[in-house]
Amino acid sequence: MRTLSAALLAAWPLWVAAQSAELLNLRANGIDVPAELVRPEGAGPFRPVLFVHARRGYEDEERAHVRELASQGFLVLAPDWQKGRLIERWPVAHDPETEADVEAALEALLKRPEACKGPVGIVGVSRGPYYALRLAAKRPQDVAAIVSYYGHFQNPNAPEPAQIYSFAPEVQTIKAPVLMLIGEQDFEVRRLSNGRAFYALWERGVPVELQMYPLARRAFDFRRDQTPEERIATRHARQRAKEWLLRWLPKC
Repeated sequence: MRTLSAALLAAWPLWVAAQSAELLNLRANGIDVPAELVRPEGAGPFRPVLFVHARRGYEDEERAHVRELASQGFLVLAPDWQKGRLIERWPVAHDPETEADVEAALEALLKRPEACKGPVGIVGVSRGPYYALRLAAKRPQDVAAIVSYYGHFQNPNAPEPAQIYSFAPEVQTIKAPVLMLIGEQDFEVRRLSNGRAFYALWERGVPVELQMYPLARRAFDFRRDQTPEERIATRHARQRAKEWLLRWLPKC
């Protein structure tokens, strides 16, 4: 994995950079899946969180996000579902085989001795929440809550009409509470799928909240050209995510 860039590291609060990190090598269907485990300070046990990155890859901004979650008291495991399969950045198609790689990370997180016993939270970015939907539908007993940053709520391989007018079938079966975080200036198709999924979850009685950020663009939380409003939106989103996870993840 790449090391953290000096410039980005210097820009982070000291408590973010100070977390204890460990590089792991997981196995899924004969594939090596690199992953990073970041622990909070203290002896634990800690509430476990699975972090699923976007299709741009697991990079410095993702590492910063993972460390911020750890600073909030969560034990965070972040698999790199692209690197093990030599998938280039920004893949258009979704590779279903990568779902096994993310599930292997879920299995590893559940077995960590410093993790609280019970289901985990999942924080997903862009395509990451689609993996969360799939896991929550397949293994409802192991997923306590989902936080989605401008997430896919439709299969990325579905045809365009499905992207616009419907949502993934898993939305109709999952039970895990879902927090949706998205900018009002994000792609229209993404806002549409989030909105339709929100109403479907709410009608089924699944705890769900949708936070739309005014003046915030696509990927508002890690853009290197962030506006002042997007910087505020990022702080607000991180706080909302923390509160959501603390609300729904079982206490140790």
